[in-house]
This record gives sequence, C-alpha cells and structure tokens, in this order.
Amino acid sequence: MPSSGPEDHVIKSEITRSGPDYGLVKLTPTVIDILREYGPGALAGSFPDKSRPQSIKFGIGDVVSVTIFEAAAGGLFIPAEAGVRPGNFVQIPNQNVDTAGNITVPYAGAVKAAGRTPSEIQQDIVRAIGNRAIEPQVVVALITQNTSLISVLGEVNNPQRMQANAAGERVLDVIARAGGPKGQGYETWVTLERNGKRATVPFGALVYQPDNNVWVHPGDTLYVYREPQVFLAFGAAGQQGQFTFDMWKISLSQAMGKAGGLLDSQAEPAGVFVYRREPRELAERIGVDCSKYVGPTVPVVYNVDFRDPAGFFLASKFEMRDKDVLFAANAATYDSAKFLQYIRLIIATANDTLVTTSNAQIVRIQSRL
Repeated sequence: MPSSGPEDHVIKSEITRSGPDYGLVKLTPTVIDILREYGPGALAGSFPDKSRPQSIKFGIGDVVSVTIFEAAAGGLFIPAEAGVRPGNFVQIPNQNVDTAGNITVPYAGAVKAAGRTPSEIQQDIVRAIGNRAIEPQVVVALITQNTSLISVLGEVNNPQRMQANAAGERVLDVIARAGGPKGQGYETWVTLERNGKRATVPFGALVYQPDNNVWVHPGDTLYVYREPQVFLAFGAAGQQGQFTFDMWKISLSQAMGKAGGLLDSQAEPAGVFVYRREPRELAERIGVDCSKYVGPTVPVVYNVDFRDPAGFFLASKFEMRDKDVLFAANAATYDSAKFLQYIRLIIATANDTLVTTSNAQIVRIQSRL
C-alpha cells in the first residue's frame, strides 16, 4: 500500500535495504543526560584552553619605540651638560620591525624583536649597553600594531581587522567591538578559526552557555553568518515539510507542536523517530555498536514512545539539532484501513459497472417496446 515512510516495526528492526546502517536508541533519562553533555558546545570542546591569551608579542611590520634612560649625565647617551635637557633619557626614532624580525638600537646593534614581548627586548638592550652606559634602563613600547590582529567577518555591523586587546577579550567582546550581529541571534552562527582548526556554534550558545564564550587569541578569525535552524517533519504528523526553530534551540515536544502534532487516526504514538548523525564517541556512550561504521560520525535514530505518559517529559528535554529529520510512523491498523478502503473502491467500481450495464439493458428493452 502507498505510504509516507517505513513502518514502525521496520525502523525498530534496524534493517536497511540500501544503507547506511544506523543505530536505534530509545529515549531514556540516561540518554537525555548524556546528550545534554554533547549539546551545541563546539567552541568549548574544540578550544578547551581556558587560560587568558599570552602577552602580545611583536611581529614583522609593527612600529616600535625605544626610550633609553641613564642614571646620570656624562654617560653613553646623556651628555655632561644634561641639565638643559627635559630629562636623563633619549628617545630613539620609531622604527618598524624589519623582515628579519629585528630592530636597531645604537651601540646595541640589531636586537631580535619578532615573537618577543617588550620586557624581553628591554632586557636584551640593557645587557648590550650595560658596560658602557650609566645604569641604563630601557622602555620598549608598541606604537602601531600591525600583526597581532583579530579578523571579524560576515554578518556584523562593522566587519574589520582589529588590534588584539592586551587585557584579553572573549568571543562576545570581539563581536561587540565589530558592531554586533546584524540579524536575530537565534538565526546567527559564529565560526572561530585558529591555527587551521575550526568550530561553529549558534550565537545563543555563546550567551546561554558561557563555556563557549572562549578567549580570542591574536591571529584568530571570527566569521558570523545567518542561517535559520530548521528541522524536517514527515509521516503521520499534522503537517509535513521544513520548519524553522525561530529560537536558538527547541525541544522535541516543541517540534511536534510546530508540525501540528500526531494525526489521531493515522499515527503510531510509539513510533516517533528523530534521525541525525552523532559523533562516534557520543554514539558509543548511548549504546550504539560502532564497530560497523567508518568515519567520525554515526547515523542514529532516536525513538520516543508517546503511549507512555513519561514520553512527553522525555520529549520536552530532548533538544532538536539543525537539519534533524522528525518522522512519525503510521499505525499498523491504518494500513489495514487503507487496504479495506482499496477493496471497497474496487467493489464500488465493479458495482458501478454492473449498474451502468443494467441501466443500458433497461433502456434498450424500453426502446423496443
């Protein structure tokens, strides 16, 4: 008989004709608790370092200033008539860190600056001139920052490359400096890329799950984009098609409500399923035999039983994910009803043919009379 999808017992048998294989997981409080640990926390999981970024280091192209102080006049930099000067120091003209990563200081020569902090450079200069200057002290400062930059691109009001803040900033701080997201938060996604590693979370995960609001490091790239989260509903639901979350996360019970609930005369309440791919580690924890699967993700089908009153509590705690497929199977009796209706249609068609033939014979007899 025609059908909108597989029958309840076929899905539960985990038998597939054309693949891929999948693991069937029945929703329980234990499964719900495990899934909560693997929520949309990709930034916290992909960038687990919770420490503040290291001090900003100079790079090739940065503009640096060097100021040298001496304890008394008559030394290497301060002449004997220093009393007419504003102070016992000399300001070296600002200079760029050259392509070799060095700056030049009189009597100290080329000093390595790239990849180093101001205090490290200051110590090198003091060591180089310490035997000729009078108790020298050095102050090295960053005038123009051209290398320790953070890029914020995409759907923000002021996309730009901005200087990293020496005090350190988190993802939300940097997005705020770029003018904030243009669109609604529930349809906004944020991708953080660092050293070739990339992770993406919904914007709401940064606000409501602070662990995802990680520290941003110099050289990081943030890409903000809009893509409404959606799920697809098929089978014996009140409505079928694609539905948007319209919020940053929804539960299975909310998704069922958006799809019009289950059709009372058609649906099998114990046959409501959610299709998605899960990380291998998660699939193993919820009881799926992953030995027959290749790759980092495993196809998983979750099943909730709405004949059990507790099923509604479980559905209210089960979080839907973007691109999930929600399927409500037909009840076995519904296929029987469709078959009987099909038989009834055949009988009715045959009866119509007999009635038409009988009427035609009556008309011919009447015409002869």
